Amino acid sequence: MKQLWAPWRMKYILNEIDKNTGCIFCQFPKANDDEKYLIPYRSEKCFVILNKFPYNNGHVMVVPYQHTGDYLELSEEVLLDMQRTIQKTIQVLNAVMHPHALNIGMNLGRIAGACIDDHLHYHIVPRWDGDTNFMPVIADTKVVSESLEDTFKKMRNEFQKLFQK
Repeated sequence: MKQLWAPWRMKYILNEIDKNTGCIFCQFPKANDDEKYLIPYRSEKCFVILNKFPYNNGHVMVVPYQHTGDYLELSEEVLLDMQRTIQKTIQVLNAVMHPHALNIGMNLGRIAGACIDDHLHYHIVPRWDGDTNFMPVIADTKVVSESLEDTFKKMRNEFQKLFQK
């Protein structure tokens, strides 16, 4: 049996907002506790949130406040705000994470890979040359080397510095 000791993950498993009682992308911003829910930036029509189960350090999502899984339901104002927020997020990630590249995309629908398919969102995943190593191949384990809280603080500070006056 393979084991990876990661006791800090228990706080994510025991999160008091039950995923079965509603949409986390609706509940988290309404809670107005951005540090707790890892929301480093809010715009008028959407927000940025760190992925609690990241593919890589700095993996964030840009999420509209509008609850929909249908891209065609988004207004031009929401679409434009999301794109501008993606652009700002790229600038922040470049400043604090220094990635060599980024994956940016959206999975529309469960079959396409969306874990939360009723509230669409963009993923932005920083990538570095050589960011793959033996762990995923040998141990079927992904290593994320910085805590979510540390990444959140860096990103929030940079968003404030660059975009919130």
